[in-house]
Amino acid sequence: MDVYSSVSAACRAAGSAWSLAQAMQPSGRTSKAAVTGPRGLLSASYTLCMPQKSRARRSALMAELTVESRRYMAAYALFNQAVADHLRLHPTDLQCLNLLSLETVPVTTGRIAELTGLTTGSATRLVDRLERGGYVTRERDTADRRRVLVTTVPERMAEIGAVWERLNGAWAAMFEAYDDDEVALLIAHMRRTVELSALQVTALREGAPSVPGPGRA
Repeated sequence: MDVYSSVSAACRAAGSAWSLAQAMQPSGRTSKAAVTGPRGLLSASYTLCMPQKSRARRSALMAELTVESRRYMAAYALFNQAVADHLRLHPTDLQCLNLLSLETVPVTTGRIAELTGLTTGSATRLVDRLERGGYVTRERDTADRRRVLVTTVPERMAEIGAVWERLNGAWAAMFEAYDDDEVALLIAHMRRTVELSALQVTALREGAPSVPGPGRA
């Protein structure tokens, strides 16, 4: 019997044993001992057959994901640039204002550096530009006069909000094609992407090698 025939036979045997193990378990539960069997032969059979097609499928999907991710990142960078140009802002400044709008209280320049991944010096120059443009103000912290807090100017933020509002309809319509579970999955993916991006930015700034991504919740 050649290798292909041996593996095929093992797959058929594994499938039969799996079905039997499933049938013997109450409420559809499968015993680990029943599935693996003596010396884990059933598990070994599945390692030989089922994962091969699975790995090929995953490899193809990851290759496609890599290509589409590159397109997505380029498209978003260009979109952000277009919005920034429309508002006559630097793209980084626009995203800084976006992040500041998500904060619930005024923040220090140090916090802005933390949010953006910029050095303290670069963050200071960024705040200088935003202050000159009338988008933020600097104020002394009433609780600690040594601290300077950066606050967004509501009227200028409303101008940015109006631009997003005009564009929002098309984005919202796109998500009508997804059910609630799919939207929840997208949200979870975005959160993990934000976490990983922050780790990678820190690694790049510090000259460290790539870091592992956050695990599943």
